[in-house]
Amino acid sequence: MLASDQLKFFCEALAKAASDEILPRFRNLVRVDNKDENAFDPVTEADRAAEAAMRRLIAERFPEDGIDGEEHGLERGDAEAVWILDPIDGTRGFIVGLPTWGVLIGRMEGGRPRIGMMHQPFVGETFFGDCETAVLTRAGIETPLRTRPCPDLADAALLSTGPDFFSDEERPAFEAVSREAKLTRFGTDCYGYCVLAAGQADLVVEAGLKIQDIAPLIPIVEGAGGVVTDWSGGPAGSGGQVVASGDPRLHEQVLKKLSG
Repeated sequence: MLASDQLKFFCEALAKAASDEILPRFRNLVRVDNKDENAFDPVTEADRAAEAAMRRLIAERFPEDGIDGEEHGLERGDAEAVWILDPIDGTRGFIVGLPTWGVLIGRMEGGRPRIGMMHQPFVGETFFGDCETAVLTRAGIETPLRTRPCPDLADAALLSTGPDFFSDEERPAFEAVSREAKLTRFGTDCYGYCVLAAGQADLVVEAGLKIQDIAPLIPIVEGAGGVVTDWSGGPAGSGGQVVASGDPRLHEQVLKKLSG
């Protein structure tokens, strides 16, 4: 098994390859396509080119590993180690010029998230975790990440990508949590989980996630001392309904509301 620092170094190379494709196109887009004929699920040339660049590096360095990417699908899904790629998590923010998107890179081993990285090249921040520790690198300075104590929902800052991502059946449960939280902010995408790991927020509640949206973020949150599960308290690595908390006491409180 490769050491965490070796995987971190390789993730940084993947993030640079993706960023080289993305940054020239940020706030300079020519075209946006829609992947869903029944809704708006945008994809851009930057998404596709960035994922292709990362796939090439993985194929060269880890030819036996699987790859599960947001834009180019699954290869070797039965491999012991599978890389999870979302070249631009938060494409809606990307296409309107907001720097709330990020490059997500994760590695599953034995079906469980092992390491994860969120890289935001425009603002120069990189979050990395291995389920035991987590760090933020900015301007070459590495800072340990730690969630903050918040045992009571009434004191919690709640983040979510948007209310439209909940189904009619899911929305009442989310609103029950939101009504009791101290504040609720939308539009955070992957950044919500990272600022939670950094101790700037307390809770993320989402639904309808794909594996690429969440698997790379779990090692960051858990490495900073937080908890990530589905709404029933089970594993969240495959996506779907997800709740992340900085304080395990808060997590138990919120699970009761989401499942009740």
